[in-house]
Amino acid sequence: METALPESLLDLFQRPILGHLATVMPDGRPQATPVWVDYDGTYILINTTEQRQKAKNMRARPRVALELVDPDDDYRWLAIRGRVVEATTEGAVEQLERLVERYRGTSHFPHTEPGEVRVLFKIVPEHVTAWYGAHELPARRQKAIERYQRRMTRQ
Repeated sequence: METALPESLLDLFQRPILGHLATVMPDGRPQATPVWVDYDGTYILINTTEQRQKAKNMRARPRVALELVDPDDDYRWLAIRGRVVEATTEGAVEQLERLVERYRGTSHFPHTEPGEVRVLFKIVPEHVTAWYGAHELPARRQKAIERYQRRMTRQ
């Protein structure tokens, strides 16, 4: 089931913040990869080449996890579990150019290899865990204390 991303954290997709993408290897072990990420309002977008292991993993086993942490406040983050619903070459090169501009401030991506095929993976968020920043810590701590106290009074 699709889950909405919190609007107050969408800026994490608009800034040059590396995501950490976890995919599943053929033997069931997780593989984590730092990635550039984008969000189009519906899908989380991951751009890679066809021959990369993460691309092979996402095609064969579409369940993924992605984490984004605000470098200015490490208590402000998103952890997303989702599912790849589409892999397409259409628009992948153009989308990479937008990512290069955001992450590198240039229009040229120097790591392109001759004959490589770019692919754009579209991921539907299914479960989202979010922390909204260090300012939330006192309230979260108080709630945890109250939960603990309720458990103790029931015993």
